[in-house]
Amino acid sequence: MADRGRLGAGDLRTAVAFAGGLYRRRLGFVYHGYLHHDPISQLHLRTGRDDPYAVYRRVRAQGALVPTRLGRWMTATHRVCDAVLRDRRFGVRSAELVAGSEADEFDMSMLDRDPPDHTRLRRLAQPSFGPRRMAAYRPRIERTVDELLTRAGAEFDVVSALAAPLPIAVITDLLGVPDADAERFARYGVVIGGALDGISSLRHAARLRAAAAELRVLFEELFELRRHTPADDVISRIVAARGDRIGPQEMVPLCNLLLVAGFETTVNLVGNAVNALLDHPRQWAELCADPHGLAGPAIEETLRWDPPVQRTARCALEDVELAGRTVRAGDFVVTLLGGANRDPEVFADPDRFDIHRTPGADHLAFSSGIHYCVGQPLARLEATVALRMLAERMPGLRRAGPMRRRIGGLLRGPIRLPVRATATAPAVGAGKAA
Repeated sequence: MADRGRLGAGDLRTAVAFAGGLYRRRLGFVYHGYLHHDPISQLHLRTGRDDPYAVYRRVRAQGALVPTRLGRWMTATHRVCDAVLRDRRFGVRSAELVAGSEADEFDMSMLDRDPPDHTRLRRLAQPSFGPRRMAAYRPRIERTVDELLTRAGAEFDVVSALAAPLPIAVITDLLGVPDADAERFARYGVVIGGALDGISSLRHAARLRAAAAELRVLFEELFELRRHTPADDVISRIVAARGDRIGPQEMVPLCNLLLVAGFETTVNLVGNAVNALLDHPRQWAELCADPHGLAGPAIEETLRWDPPVQRTARCALEDVELAGRTVRAGDFVVTLLGGANRDPEVFADPDRFDIHRTPGADHLAFSSGIHYCVGQPLARLEATVALRMLAERMPGLRRAGPMRRRIGGLLRGPIRLPVRATATAPAVGAGKAA
């Protein structure tokens, strides 16, 4: 009773309300998913998470724009997804919760901002991911991958040994986080990144709040450091822009976004690429025979075939006629990016993984329109270098145990992918799967 008193009646009521809302949300997914076969609900259940592409095919079979039992619209066609993402009559504010994230109280800066605030914040972040910056970072990425693969040994987990530590090392360096603080920044960033896929419990919510508070303190200390000793890094540029281009209250959220987005996409992209290639041994052998020529195409095909971000959402800011339907102001449209990337009207034989594919259209793995992923050049570079060097150093790579996927459905990727690096490289053309 004493502990409950220290917690406070208001905190207790908030916790009870949160737990009740979480339970009702889960119950709603189960009810609508299993009883009424609602696709959005199914994507939150195990069957949909294990194979979301079967759900997307069913959605596409119903039409270009389909209503859901939860009062939303959804689309799995490339044409309509791209149109919604590019249309300024749709906005993002409050739409991310509909896409699957329950961390709606956490400010993700320009990710959930509409113009003009989005435009202003994006212009501040964009130069850090330009071509010159990426060219300068290639040697740093190659050194990091070399060190990670050297430490990995003959048997290792692709995620914990390579896919996760690589982008964390690079983004903390790009931000300007001192080496002594990098581990703490990464630890708290991982907690926040995991919440993008939904809060699973009260304990998870408490961990998120604690991580956000600790990360705020760390960033504010770093802002103070860079005011006195500026450097050639993102934090220094944000500190220099304070006042006229970014408000004080916007600085931490922007840094949070760059930190989290800087590794979440790459972790899942590298994991999905290795997983797909191990399922297609002939193509892995072909990659090993020409790593410089095929690593980039293999990453692009992974982005199309099994993208790290499976869906996003937009809110209609006014009545919009779309695909023969009227989307009313305030209605949400869930764009199923993973479904759009396997639309047979755009991609030939879309369910086949093919690193030699000639692109017929741009995939939507990094979204489209004004919210096209600002960090995509870095994610592409990191994943391409990692895959190339993995093929060069360990051409005999094989599975060493079962893969475990993330339990959420918004972000898709393995959390464990054990492999063994054998001495023998595969022959081109070997294996049952192409």
